[in-house]
Amino acid sequence: MRITQLLVVTLLSVLLAACASSNSGSVYSRDEARRVQTVRTGIVESVRQVKLEGTKSPVGTIAGGAVGGIAGSSIGQGRGSAVAAVIGAVIGGLAGSAAEEGITRKNALEITVKLDGGGLIAVVQEADDAFKSGDKVRLVESGGTTRVTH
Repeated sequence: MRITQLLVVTLLSVLLAACASSNSGSVYSRDEARRVQTVRTGIVESVRQVKLEGTKSPVGTIAGGAVGGIAGSSIGQGRGSAVAAVIGAVIGGLAGSAAEEGITRKNALEITVKLDGGGLIAVVQEADDAFKSGDKVRLVESGGTTRVTH
């Protein structure tokens, strides 16, 4: 029974990790390839560290519920086992949902840019590139998405 539980947890962890998406300035989706993008330039006015909340898909809830249900069913016998399985599934679902959000949460930057043509904008993206006040940057825009790049 322990090997089955370990296998289920491992499989669900892999599925959860596969659901994580990227909000990096350097990562493009397949749909964004070969599309015309508008480029504007400016100077970084300020950079502030922020957090991108994690995903809240049903995967974490379902995975936690499955693991909790399996673990709960191994407690007691007969009706007691069934009740423990239900309680385990509920608690596991709540824990799985919270775990998914925590695991997929990312560090990000709020980058405020003074545009060369005038105006001030802020863009939030993953903190996978370093920016500091005074940096000359490009803003790459396409389909409602803006990225800040060097």
